[in-house]
Amino acid sequence: RLSGLRLAALRVSAMHDRVGFAGIPDRHRRRRDNPFVMTKIRPDMAAGFDSVGVPVMGGFPEADSALMVEIDFLMTEGLGIALPLMKENAGRAFARLAVQRYLRPDRPEGLAGRRVAVLAGKGGNGDIALLTARRLADWGARVSLILAVDPVRLGPGAAHELSIHAAFGRGPVEPPADAPDLILDGIFGYSLRGDPRGRSADLIAWANASKSPVLSLDLPSGFDAQEGLIRAPAIRADATLALGLPKRGCLSQAFAHVIGALYLADISIPPDAWSRLSLPVQVPGFGGQDLVRIVRTGEVA
Repeated sequence: RLSGLRLAALRVSAMHDRVGFAGIPDRHRRRRDNPFVMTKIRPDMAAGFDSVGVPVMGGFPEADSALMVEIDFLMTEGLGIALPLMKENAGRAFARLAVQRYLRPDRPEGLAGRRVAVLAGKGGNGDIALLTARRLADWGARVSLILAVDPVRLGPGAAHELSIHAAFGRGPVEPPADAPDLILDGIFGYSLRGDPRGRSADLIAWANASKSPVLSLDLPSGFDAQEGLIRAPAIRADATLALGLPKRGCLSQAFAHVIGALYLADISIPPDAWSRLSLPVQVPGFGGQDLVRIVRTGEVA
């Protein structure tokens, strides 16, 4: 744990616009002895819109899990941008993409009758998945909350979201026997290590066997963002919404069959914040958009 003096020093540094890797504890830094190649999509792809009207942009590098741990620490402890704010931004973008790409809000009845199965793990991705389910329910969709763990094992954020659902009569259920209109995958995030097991593996297998499209949050559950490889089992997503930056391996055509169409959400990380990390990263702004499509080399949007 950081001492009160250390946290105070970080906050003072942020006030004076000097937060950088020198103020970040070693355990939150990316390892200089094990960097990975930052892959960028070609800048000439930064134009136009994809088939569902989302702007196409380029120039975003990939990030491994160590980089994301470091930027999360810098955001919350160095810059004072609260994690709940970033999660709300992520949930709004995830809900918006679900509606825009899959749920057709232009119908006369809106989202009424649209069925969405939400797979939620115990950590941050589960938190955002349940938050997204709350938004979709507010907009008229019928959401099914399917937990990968017992409710008592949920993290504080996910447990809080589940309590909000409970106030409106929505609680955890088992996967439906028939295919919903959409499956939202929020089981694992960038902290996955090793192969999924137990109920998480069972839910991944259920989603892959379903005829429903799967929209994954940040990266498909079962994809290892630190190693940039596919674990077994892993979700085969129709599309993935990355948060902050695409994760390691997501820009590779070799993994396109698992990642699907790749989108990126602005969750309120200032572009200059990436340059303050132990290994600085150049990241373009979102150009006034909070949701963009990332097109791989040779891919058609």
